[in-house]
Amino acid sequence: MIRAKGMLVATSALLAVVLTLGACTTVDPYTREEKTSNATKGAAIGAAAGAVAGAVSGDDSHERKKRALIGAGIGAIAGGSVGYYMDVQEAKLRKRLEGTGVSVTRDGNNVILNMPGNVTFDVDSANIRPQFTDVLDSVSEVLNEYEKTLIAVAGHTDSTGSAEYNQELSERRATSVANYLRTKGIDGQRFLIIGHGESRPIASNDTPEGRQQNRRVELTLEPLTD
Repeated sequence: MIRAKGMLVATSALLAVVLTLGACTTVDPYTREEKTSNATKGAAIGAAAGAVAGAVSGDDSHERKKRALIGAGIGAIAGGSVGYYMDVQEAKLRKRLEGTGVSVTRDGNNVILNMPGNVTFDVDSANIRPQFTDVLDSVSEVLNEYEKTLIAVAGHTDSTGSAEYNQELSERRATSVANYLRTKGIDGQRFLIIGHGESRPIASNDTPEGRQQNRRVELTLEPLTD
């Protein structure tokens, strides 16, 4: 019964992805122009459910986490205020991250930060680059101000090396980012840490540029709602 429920949730999530792909836009971190997100363009690459940047696991783990946060006293956003709450948070993140190489994507009420390999980690490393800390500091200021969100931190790799090793590396990278943000005062209960390994590319792994895009960490901010 539990497994069937999980499959139903996963199927529903995949359907939602298919229906909303066309609506996802992003701000190019270099030109600063709004465009169709790389995740939408890369929908045919890899598994269909893995094509959307910031997508979390197919089961209901994040929903359970959100309910636990609400029960722990963080509270939920009133239904009619969700859109505005996320609008303001998104606007502040766009302003702070302009020109940093980090893209900000809006998918429904979720806000997704895509942190590519050229600003996050060296190849085959989960150690945060010194220059990346300034970006995380800017992000943490907004996350501390808008605490009624679950923060799903997802690590990704390119396809170099074995799938097993890449899975472990992606988990270490996600953990590194979450741990750093915790040092900036963000409640550790808000984090959902996920490693996707090489399973969810947003670009081709056949070129150095594509592999760099795939070596990324994504933060998906999901509003806490009743």
